[in-house]
Amino acid sequence: MVNYIKESFQELRANVTWPSWAEGQNLMVVVAVFSILFSLAIWGIDTVFAKLIKLYFGIITN
Repeated sequence: MVNYIKESFQELRANVTWPSWAEGQNLMVVVAVFSILFSLAIWGIDTVFAKLIKLYFGIITN
């Protein structure tokens, strides 16, 4: 297990290409924007389904 952890850290240092600070910030903004858009889409779908279910069960009980 210890050998695996040592090799993992060695690979991170030697073989991984890290983005620059500016590129990392740009990517963070892209992820944040898409996360907000996706959450708004899910909220909208959830709201529509909730209203449809209330309408459906309102018709059945009356």
